[in-house]
Formats: sequence, structure tokens, C-alpha cells
Amino acid sequence: MDIVVKGRKTEVPERFRKHVAEKLKLEKIQKLDGKVISLDVEVSKEPNPRQADRCDRVEITLRSRGPVIRAEAAASDPYAALDLAAEKLGARLRKQHDKRFSRRGARRIPAAEVADHVPDAATLDGNGAAAPQQEPEAVPTKKIGSLEVQGEGPLVVREKTHVAAPMTLDQALYEMELVGHDFYLFIDSETKEPSVVYRRHAYDYGVIHLRTDTMVTQAHSPEAGGALGG
Repeated sequence: MDIVVKGRKTEVPERFRKHVAEKLKLEKIQKLDGKVISLDVEVSKEPNPRQADRCDRVEITLRSRGPVIRAEAAASDPYAALDLAAEKLGARLRKQHDKRFSRRGARRIPAAEVADHVPDAATLDGNGAAAPQQEPEAVPTKKIGSLEVQGEGPLVVREKTHVAAPMTLDQALYEMELVGHDFYLFIDSETKEPSVVYRRHAYDYGVIHLRTDTMVTQAHSPEAGGALGG
């Protein structure tokens, strides 16, 4: 298995690639997870000068036969960001390794043990809902692709598609902790409907379930419109 290093809208010097190989020891990683399939390192740079203290971002993605483990960090230079991301990856690998060898049926990981936070995460209000953000008035709007963008940007569009099997709520919480995000989208194995788990204030969790409204679906279907029109 090789380490794949790539840059997103930035060049990756050979010196940094060598530093990645020295920092991420494959032997140590495979001792903690012997079923590793791939290890990707993505480097990106934020051009906004107001974010100079965290302009370089490194994201490490480890794929194996088990759950995907992801760690990311931002700093003033890519080497510092890599060090931070590597520490997070190591901690999550050790946690997964310890759980694999613990007895089955162990209790759910308590929220009080969750210490990782995602930079630029959405702000939640006291009810766990996304807090509304005030938009400045009379801001010029421009069309970029299928999006309408207000202001001058810079615009960063990031789209990801994941294939996942249905899982329980406990497993979704565990997967959320492994990737280090504040939310996790999954298909509930009981309802077969999309759901989201997320961290709320005071170290507890929230969950949102989506269920299809058949009445609304029928009202917006072409067949329903034709029947009413006839």
C-alpha cells in the first residue's frame, strides 16, 4: 500500500511528500489496522489573507475493510497542519483498535469523551438547530454554475458522495467520532430512512429523522397534476 498525496488548487512540493512518508509510518498504521486499503493525504490552501494563521489545510483519509477514518487540521503552514492531522489520525486509530479487541456489547462511547472539533462547523442554537445567519443588505449576486453567490467570494464548493450500508444509531455515533465531524448522515437500519446525528451543546447528541410524506409526494407528481387538470 502506498500513500497518495495530492493538492487541491495548490502544488505539493517533493519535500512535503517525503515528509508525509516520514510522518505517517505505514508499519505503525498497519499494526493498528491490518486491513488498510488506501491512505490519501490532500493538501489545500486558503487564499484569504484574513485566515493566514490557518491557511494551509491537510486532510488524511484512511480506508480499510472497516469504517473510514478521517482526520483534518489547519495551520499557518502545511507541515504543522500535517502534524496535527497525524496526531488526530493516530488517536482515532488507537480508539478503533481498542474497541475491536474489547468485548462485544460494550456501552456506547460517552459524549464527554469526545474532544475533537471541526473548524468552521455550523453554529447551533440552544435547541440544536442551525442558528440563522444575518446576510448584509444590497449584496451583489452572481451565478456560478448552478449556485447563486453573494459578494465577491472566494467561493469554495466541495461535494462528496459516499456509499454506505444501513446502520443503527449507536454505529452512526461511533462512525461520526471516527471521522471527527460534528454531524453524520446515515440510513437508519430500522426505518430505512435517511437520518442525521449531531453534537449539541453540553456534550450530548441529537438526531434528526427524515420520513417521506406520501401526500406531498403525490401532490407534486405529474400523474397527480394530470388527474386534477382532467
